[in-house]
This record gives sequence, structure tokens and C-alpha cells, in this order.
Amino acid sequence: MNKINILNKKSILVLALTSTFVLSASVSAKAVSDSVVATQRAALEANTDGQGFGPQSPRDIDQDYGSNTRHFSMGPNRSQLNLCNIHFHKNAEHSGGQFTTHAGNGDGKGSNTGFVYNGKLSSAQMKPVSGKICAAKGDTLQSGDTIEVHYVYSSAQIQPGPTLGACLTESTMNPGLRVEGQVMVLANDNNALDFKDLAMVDQVNGYYQARNVPNNMGVPIEYLGSTTGPSYNEKASPLQVSWSVRPKVAVVDINSVGKWCDDNIFKEDHAHGVRNLVTNPKLLSSIN
Repeated sequence: MNKINILNKKSILVLALTSTFVLSASVSAKAVSDSVVATQRAALEANTDGQGFGPQSPRDIDQDYGSNTRHFSMGPNRSQLNLCNIHFHKNAEHSGGQFTTHAGNGDGKGSNTGFVYNGKLSSAQMKPVSGKICAAKGDTLQSGDTIEVHYVYSSAQIQPGPTLGACLTESTMNPGLRVEGQVMVLANDNNALDFKDLAMVDQVNGYYQARNVPNNMGVPIEYLGSTTGPSYNEKASPLQVSWSVRPKVAVVDINSVGKWCDDNIFKEDHAHGVRNLVTNPKLLSSIN
């Protein structure tokens, strides 16, 4: 394969990977009707039926059903992969565990939808923050908001960087991808977890790692899926991803999230949008 073809292939893969980043939380708008979401789900089914796409994400992690027949091997433990990117979505993309409360249909484009923390913070933790938090491309985050953080790992020999394009190299066009998912609720509380610590990156045994990914948030639900993001509401993601999603919600200091958005190696400065929950069994893997 010549260099031009290699570059074209990489461009296609980067486009597929970075589709999750195209739409972010935007200015609040009136929620669309259930019929709009139903139409999007119907389009997703029509555009994938018989096309050979693999299992999709996000999903309800409390349900183990799934009849998608495209199988690939679960990726290695993250300790054997390189962390390539960290980003987060406003509201949880997955449903299950302590985040089953639906946020509503949103604007049909990924904003103000998804799932939120079922519990309640104290009145002190809910105190509004001064200034804007991670608001470079949309609404500011507020105390009490839910986010889903994606720690993305790749089998490619890479360095962590902006967008999911950082997970690719010319020498590895189809890397094994793993995402460690952790849902968090934002509290105005300097005694809560520090997001900058949770997102700290260093090298361990030659691999880039986020060594402080929470390990006390319940037994992670592992399943085979895809990349996410609202650009895939009506089409399938072609990328294969090994997912590991924790069922419990971590309480994190919103001020530390704001500081991270102001300065991080991934150039992340806003929350990303949410893909509709995938419910079609034909587009889901079975969880063992």
C-alpha cells in the first residue's frame, strides 16, 4: 500500500474516531419530542441492517442482552496499553448502576440528554460556583451536574494527545481500543476527589497510564462496543472498542474539573455531547 493510501486510510480512521468530538454541550434548547428520538433510532436501524456493523455503544450496563454476531476479542488490561486520550461527556452516555435517571431527550443533537446521578448532594456541595467551568464551546458546568469520563487506551505506540486521533499511528491503523468509563457528579467541595489527580498521566512499565482511575466504584461491566458521540445517532460507529464501565458514581470537586479544562495535554476545554442509548439488540453484544 503506497503512502497516499496509508494517509487516506488514517484520515478515514481519524474522522471515525473523532466524530465523538464534533458535537459538544451547547446552549440549552427546548427538548425534542419522543418521536424525534424514535425517528433517529429507526434511521440507525435502517442504516445498519445487514451492513455487518459490530456492536455499538453506549448501552444499559444493567442489561446483558445482545444479538450482534460480529465478535472481536476483548482488549488487554489497560496496564498493557497506552493511554491516548481523556475526555468527558455532559451527562452519562451509559445507563445503569447509580445513573439510571434520564435527563430527557435534549436537543436531538447530543445536548441535555443522557443519564444523571440518582443520588443527592448536600446543600453545601450544590452551592453554585463563581465563574465558568469548561465552557469553551457550550454551557458552563454547574454543581450537581453529571459527567461520564472516558479514559481511552490504545495498543498503538503513541503518546497521549488531543482527540481520539492520538490513538492512531501510521504503523498501527487498526489498534486495539479500550475505554475505561467512570461516571462522576460535580460537587462544590474541596474535600471531594480532585479531577486533576484522577486525570494525571505518567508512564508505568513503559506504558502511558492514568494510574488514578478510581478502583472502588464497583465491579466494572465489560462488554464489546464502539466509539460514541451524537454524530452516531443515525449511523453506526465502525470502530471496535472494549468497554469497562463502573456502576458507581464518584463525587469530584467541580473546581478541580475547571482547572483541568484550563490546562491539560489533551486540549480538552468543554464537555462533549451524548449519543442516544443503543437499545436495538441487533446492535448490542451479549454481556457474559
